[in-house]
Amino acid sequence: MLRIFFVWALVIHVLYCGPAISFELDKSECIAPAKPGGGHDIMCRLLAASVGESLLTDMSIRYMPGGIGALAFNHAISVRPKDASMVVAVSTGTALNLALRKFGKYTENDIRWLGAVGTDYGVIAVRNDAPWQSLSELIATLRQTPDSLLIGAAGSIGSQDWMKLALTLDKAGINPKTIRYISFEGGGEASNALLKGHIQVFPGDFTEIVSHFEAGRIRILAVFAEKRLPGKYSDVPTAREQGYDVVWPVWRGYCLPPQISNVQYHWWVNTLFRLEASGILPREREKLHLFPLMLIGDDFDRYVKENVRQLREVGQKFGLVP
Repeated sequence: MLRIFFVWALVIHVLYCGPAISFELDKSECIAPAKPGGGHDIMCRLLAASVGESLLTDMSIRYMPGGIGALAFNHAISVRPKDASMVVAVSTGTALNLALRKFGKYTENDIRWLGAVGTDYGVIAVRNDAPWQSLSELIATLRQTPDSLLIGAAGSIGSQDWMKLALTLDKAGINPKTIRYISFEGGGEASNALLKGHIQVFPGDFTEIVSHFEAGRIRILAVFAEKRLPGKYSDVPTAREQGYDVVWPVWRGYCLPPQISNVQYHWWVNTLFRLEASGILPREREKLHLFPLMLIGDDFDRYVKENVRQLREVGQKFGLVP
């Protein structure tokens, strides 16, 4: 019933888009706030492919690592606040960084939230030759000697990758501040570090490691989803079924500069709806191993701000909110 409602709502939105919108997009740019290979890169590739096919216009991708998203966020607000040709990839990690006030003076109210168009899920991954066959075996090692392993992921202490592991360790009665954690500028860099043996455990996201998983180079000990992922990934157990009740879905989407006009903002909103209804966006999303989600415009704006509030409470649990 929910699926039927979603389809009808999407059809109604596409058929009635309000007044004619006079904004035209020539060339555009998607900013990925990390190094290549991570979730933000995936989202920019998703949008570039979809816009290129649907609108026959080029969208370039610009990688802007720095401050785990802060540099790109600040760039959109203070350097190009009126540039409607630019979108910035964002995720649950962005909301968490805002909740922990890691973006300096800027808050969730200083940007225009465009939409989330896919869901990812957190995972705990190790190399395929690692000794642990399950999350419980890894926890047993960390319980005995929490500083014996090098654990690395995107972002510093308090990032969403650190947080999903911290919540799991907390469930196991282990102080997450006792582990050895290395920060990387994006999941792509962290997953490469895992493959090269620079770290032994990667609490990352499914889309960041799925190609390595399919190639047999890594083992996923747990996925932070409510239930097992569908299809060929159904053999991967959830953290919950292994006794650690932690669920960490990752919404992935886009934001826009704060001073673009309402006409320009709604052009982007309508474009995302049309890309979804055309089937282009769902096809490209599936290629990149993302799961369906459509939260666009005002609905997304409200969702992000509530998400920031919820994540601030999680941060307070670990004493991370200044």
